[in-house]
Amino acid sequence: MSLIAVTGAIELGLIFALLALGIYVTFRVLGIPDLTVEGSFTVGAAVSAMLIANPIIAITIPFTQIQLEFSVNGLAWGLPLAVLAGAIAGFITAMLQTKLKIQPILAGILTMTAMHSINLFVMRGSPNIPLFRVATLFTPFTDAVGRAGGIILASIVLVIVGIFLAVFFHTRLGLSVRATGDNEEMVRASSINSTFTKTVGICIGNAIAALSGALIAQSQGFADLNMGVGMVVVALASLIIGEAIFGRRTVVWNICAVAAGAVIYRILIAFAISLRVNPANLRAISAAIVVVAISYPAIKEKWNVMRLRRRGSA
Repeated sequence: MSLIAVTGAIELGLIFALLALGIYVTFRVLGIPDLTVEGSFTVGAAVSAMLIANPIIAITIPFTQIQLEFSVNGLAWGLPLAVLAGAIAGFITAMLQTKLKIQPILAGILTMTAMHSINLFVMRGSPNIPLFRVATLFTPFTDAVGRAGGIILASIVLVIVGIFLAVFFHTRLGLSVRATGDNEEMVRASSINSTFTKTVGICIGNAIAALSGALIAQSQGFADLNMGVGMVVVALASLIIGEAIFGRRTVVWNICAVAAGAVIYRILIAFAISLRVNPANLRAISAAIVVVAISYPAIKEKWNVMRLRRRGSA
């Protein structure tokens, strides 16, 4: 495996670590299997790419022929508005779960399905937005230090998000969100609004996922309508690999483990590509990695039992 492939895998791993952290918030902290991330990942990429490629926003007032145009600095507002779009997607899912009492998986599927049309609207009907000849946030970093510039920018954003999560989950609201995931009935008995805390957690998770999508679009030089398909598997693989290798301890430890798991996962994928594995089989390889990582504790336990039996029979 070449040095270029390794650096590219590390850069992608650091960016996908944000997606894994978004899944960590909803899946591990809240205990909700949220599939909205596939839609929020794409909307983050779409919003960021559109603002960079087409900085003029045109809004037509309903029932009139009045059209308003705004000029936006895509480099400055691409990431914040992408994060806001992801948070709105999470808010919709949270409302479906808490107010309409729809099951979490079904609520995520419904929002993800609706996001396909919303993403197409954001991308103005085009399934792909190229950014190859447009300056992105990665451009000054790559111009200064080459391919390592992408790693530097991704590391900076990842550290900022990691610090935010570490600080947030030690605040009163963050502790309430963690308590909601542990025991929602106890939280309600403690006069804490579990609907609010659940909504906050889902919004934060999807906002981080949208941030990951925005960085991926700028890093790879395009935004695609279907780029979010299978991202749940990628995020789960990163999350579970990190937990299987480093374990689950404190919040800070878990955040670092998830980030490291994402980098390891991308390196494994890059290694598989270097072996000339058919790209069409990469999704199957990702699923196999998730299966192995999830079943590792059970396999280890059975192996220890077998060893004890052998010693007893000896």
